Amino acid sequence: MSSYDAIAALYDPWSRSVTEDVDFYVAQARKSGGPVVELGVGTGRIAVPVAKAGVRVIGIDDSEGMLALCRSRAEEARISDLVELRLGDLRRPPVLERVPLVTCPFRALLHLGSDGERLEALRAVYRLLIPHGRFVFDVFAPSMEDVEETNGRWLEREPGIFERADWDEDARTLSLSVRSDDGSATTFGLHWLSAPEWLRLLDEAELDVEALYGWFDGRPHDGDEDMVFVTRRR
Repeated sequence: MSSYDAIAALYDPWSRSVTEDVDFYVAQARKSGGPVVELGVGTGRIAVPVAKAGVRVIGIDDSEGMLALCRSRAEEARISDLVELRLGDLRRPPVLERVPLVTCPFRALLHLGSDGERLEALRAVYRLLIPHGRFVFDVFAPSMEDVEETNGRWLEREPGIFERADWDEDARTLSLSVRSDDGSATTFGLHWLSAPEWLRLLDEAELDVEALYGWFDGRPHDGDEDMVFVTRRR
């Protein structure tokens, strides 16, 4: 089971305030013409708006619970014909098609714990892309202030939904726990890298960086916590 299965029904209320990336990924999908492979599709927070824009999405996730909610959301929006969902690992996505765009929103690559796993995923992306196709994703590296403000504390993220961040700055890992008043709970690990380390891995995977933004509005990255990469298959 995926660690997200335990909070699948909780995920949308927990992440309801995260909307700043939606228009960015929809614009990338429109620009590509589709189809788009989305790694870590979750409940369809990005995929459904992309499909509403008329772009076909192949969504990959390792959580059956999240995929079930995504499927329901697509049916409610009447765009099921544009959303194809597959259970699988983002390191080995079950996709034979070659596409002009692969995306991995909302820091999903941070679930990978080693450079070996990261390279496996990036090389899988390379194989999914048509020549000169693009891979777009976002990640982060925390600031000292973020660590100090949140470390080891239960904070109410949304009404009745709490999260706790346990940071290990030496190992550069985050153990993130989520629980709700109804008893749903899970914990998962995230592993962060610096921008130069991501650039090195992307180069090894033959994915050339076209842009590195510090936010979804296109501002240049200048040592910011957030990193938004737009890359192209070499």
